[in-house]
Amino acid sequence: MQEQLDKLNLPYNITGLGEIKIEGTVSPVKYKELASNLAKYGIEIIENQKNVFTQKIKDAIVEMVYLEEALPTTKISAHLSTKLNKSYNYISGIFSEVTFTTIQNFIILQKIERVKQEIIERKETLTVIAWKLKFSSVAHLSTEFKRITGLTPTAFQRIIKRRKEAELNLKE
Repeated sequence: MQEQLDKLNLPYNITGLGEIKIEGTVSPVKYKELASNLAKYGIEIIENQKNVFTQKIKDAIVEMVYLEEALPTTKISAHLSTKLNKSYNYISGIFSEVTFTTIQNFIILQKIERVKQEIIERKETLTVIAWKLKFSSVAHLSTEFKRITGLTPTAFQRIIKRRKEAELNLKE
């Protein structure tokens, strides 16, 4: 992204995780060229402030679920309020308005993606994964996993194992 901004000679500041603020005004021609060039990389320009804030909420959730060893010990609502410096009611309202889903549902989706990643990388047992991601039990993790993916974690593990075995057989 920085390369594209530099190529168009646009002044900018990096303000956060995957976020760049363009300084000054951009001509319609340069804006169209920038949007087109960024789209090739799957990057979109977000102009609407509610959309920008929603992306910050998503980034905070993804950071919380993926970058930390375990989810915070505080309530997630308190964690997000502190991180984003807004009341949770405000955060939740904007998120639901823009995404048509709840923060809780988005968190569950991210947690299930993390569970899949952990299973694929075979880092931890389901018990440890459930504890790290603050599921009330392995049964709760399994129920949510099946609700989202249509598979039990064990069935998902078997599929991954078979894929890895098939890849090894193809290499031989």
